[in-house]
Amino acid sequence: MNLLENIRLAFGSLLSNKMRAILTMLGIIIGIGAVIGIMTMGQSLSGYMSSTMQDIGVNNVTISLQAKEDDDQRAGSGNGMDAMRQQMLARLMGGQDEYTEKDLISEAMLANIEQYFSDEIDYISVTDSVGSGSATDGRKYANLSMMGVGTDYANANNVEMKAGRFITERDLEAGKKVAVVSEKLVGKMFGGTDPLGEQIHVTTDGKPGTYTIVGVYWYRQDVMAIPSTASEKNLSTNVYIPLSTANKITGNQGSQSVTIITKAGYDSAAFAKEAEDYFNNVFYSRNQNYRVSAFSMESMLDMMTDMLNTLQVAIAAIAAIALLVGGIGVMNIMLVSITERTREIGTRKALGATNGVIRMQFIIEAMIICLIGGVIGIGFGILIGNIGASILGFPAEASLFAIMLATGFSLAIGLFFGYYPANKAAKMDPIDALRYE
Repeated sequence: MNLLENIRLAFGSLLSNKMRAILTMLGIIIGIGAVIGIMTMGQSLSGYMSSTMQDIGVNNVTISLQAKEDDDQRAGSGNGMDAMRQQMLARLMGGQDEYTEKDLISEAMLANIEQYFSDEIDYISVTDSVGSGSATDGRKYANLSMMGVGTDYANANNVEMKAGRFITERDLEAGKKVAVVSEKLVGKMFGGTDPLGEQIHVTTDGKPGTYTIVGVYWYRQDVMAIPSTASEKNLSTNVYIPLSTANKITGNQGSQSVTIITKAGYDSAAFAKEAEDYFNNVFYSRNQNYRVSAFSMESMLDMMTDMLNTLQVAIAAIAAIALLVGGIGVMNIMLVSITERTREIGTRKALGATNGVIRMQFIIEAMIICLIGGVIGIGFGILIGNIGASILGFPAEASLFAIMLATGFSLAIGLFFGYYPANKAAKMDPIDALRYE
């Protein structure tokens, strides 16, 4: 009996017991569907994170102040990745210590390091946070966070302009009260009116100020920020003003954090370690309270990808238990089917069917059951994965590798759990089988 004949017999057996076949496949469908759904959402999230960080810039290296006492507390648990996690958490939570002027990263330090690493540094972006507040005109308002930035900030953070210009050297030198705002703020405050040249009245942390709008940028959610649950009406966006203007407001004569962008082709993770060592050996070796820590966006992307992959595997392993249950169900139903078809097996063996032919017939039937269940489960999993990715706000991206693996695994389950019943059928004595009532 050839393969096609065995497949035909398998489908005939399934169609004659449709409800039983569906219930048998249910465990396979749930198990495969859960695994594919999890893999699809994980792949979507990983792809989104990778794409977003690519937009931010994988060559970005963040240099920031870190309390030495915090560093000492982590020394016993290994610093590399732990330190990076602590920095990420501090940034997410917006934590901030009280720094004195001698602690801050000064322009002289940055000029020194830019000269020392001139072959590796493309440019340096410095920021100074003024605070959070709102822009009002008496009737309308828009929430905002005001930041003082330099001319390189737009390149370092891929700020895409919609209209007007970004902060220039002339703005910095003159300490002008100009601002670059998001299109979200413009929509709330000015509607369809051209905002360039218009003034906005801003209050941040109780400090009022009036700024002239010189540019409008396209808003983009910060991948490092905690996802906001605020409505579109209450959404807070960044307003950029010249760094020199911000320094006058805050009184800062240095920075808590700077971003260094390495030139194309350089290993940003290796540069982060070199820059951190240089800062701490040259500038912060005698500072009693603070040191500098550095991490690259590339290292962060690798770390987050590893975390997502580990989480995917862990959850998929739990979901795979359903496949084990489904496989046991297939074995059980095949044993029942063989018992019901004992006389059929005896008749075929009496007509000359060998043990190998009988065994293959029932193995193929078990594999067909699992394959059909697997295909339905794959479709179900992709649907669930797409819905989950849409709810989370990520573009859905099904994993081709997971689909191929699930298909192969379905066939493997059929082979593994179908072999024992098939072997039992193959070893039946034809005379006893013909006598079976």
